[in-house]
Amino acid sequence: MTRLSVNVNKIATLRNARGGNNPNVVQVAKDCEHFGAEGITVHPRPDERHIRYQDVLDLKEVVTTEFNIEGYPDDRYLELVEKVRPEQATLVPDPPDVLTSNAGWNTIKHMDYLREVISRIKSWGVRVSIFIETDEELINAAAETGTDRIELYTEPYATNYPTDKGKAVAAYVKAAEQARKLGLGLNAGHDLDLNNLAFLKQNIPYLDEVSIGHALVCDALYYGLENTIQMYKEKLRDA
Repeated sequence: MTRLSVNVNKIATLRNARGGNNPNVVQVAKDCEHFGAEGITVHPRPDERHIRYQDVLDLKEVVTTEFNIEGYPDDRYLELVEKVRPEQATLVPDPPDVLTSNAGWNTIKHMDYLREVISRIKSWGVRVSIFIETDEELINAAAETGTDRIELYTEPYATNYPTDKGKAVAAYVKAAEQARKLGLGLNAGHDLDLNNLAFLKQNIPYLDEVSIGHALVCDALYYGLENTIQMYKEKLRDA
């Protein structure tokens, strides 16, 4: 089974646009779980433009499925992960001012740094996943960092899917097979939606988890949150 983790960053963006606490991020996360999501993802950034650090602490008290904290592993992020002890920490190579995660780790160049950080996080009993592209050498190096999983960066897949879905998924299938041979768990995320998700799942049936936020929240405006989560879960069901 591939788990659906709902990224609630966009809920926080909407809240922050007006101030106050509407929509309530904690309540939405609880509702997502109630409606069938198997995890909640957050990505607190240094400027707190969407998820705030206090949100992460508040969510720790209520999330009953898998809690996944994404972020660049600077001191503040590591302190937060140590305090919260989520089920999973997903490491992304974002500079502080980036709009959204748009590249994976160069695991060869940053091998020593990643080894040190991953060892530290795992000592807290937290599973580690690292955001990565489909390059085979980088995946091989990822296995040497000590990470438990990789998360495939799927924006190129989503971009190319409308014109040639077979070609779009080919590199991901190869990367997934390599990760599996190396004993790495496999997550995926970025620009996955109701149009392209099922095809990815069909071609990589052993995906452990997908993290989806922006598209899911946009769909919820039309279909409602409960119905939307069920629609995404349907795309992930094994044939």
